[in-house]
Amino acid sequence: MPNKSQSIIVAVKGVILHQGRILLVRRTAADSAGAGSWECAGGKIEFGESLETALQREIQEETGLEVTAERILYAVTLLTAPGRQVVIITYLCRPLQQQLEVLLSEEHTDYRWCTISELYTLLPAQITADFTRHGIFKLEGLLP
Repeated sequence: MPNKSQSIIVAVKGVILHQGRILLVRRTAADSAGAGSWECAGGKIEFGESLETALQREIQEETGLEVTAERILYAVTLLTAPGRQVVIITYLCRPLQQQLEVLLSEEHTDYRWCTISELYTLLPAQITADFTRHGIFKLEGLLP
């Protein structure tokens, strides 16, 4: 049984695929976790939310995009601090609109629609390892 100083956080992330590219967003330099790093949009679920509803809300808040959550691609868990475990469930998403205007929240400073080679360059090693292990770089339609 966990003690009161232990917590488990559940988060959802979206691999947003559009015209052969995946959207990455860059965390602000002042962010307490992963400052300045590139990631897929997403965040923590709120009490009572379904996974897909939380994902769609987080992506809309962070990027201004409305997406469909097609399917779960993979899930991982990691210890981010003593007594803090994060479970991340990553979905394949597609934007609902054809003309995409990304409107970043204050949590992020930049965005890019990336090819596979750009993903390898920008993403942290842990995420590229997860992408490789779970076949994300082999998604149908993703540009090299």
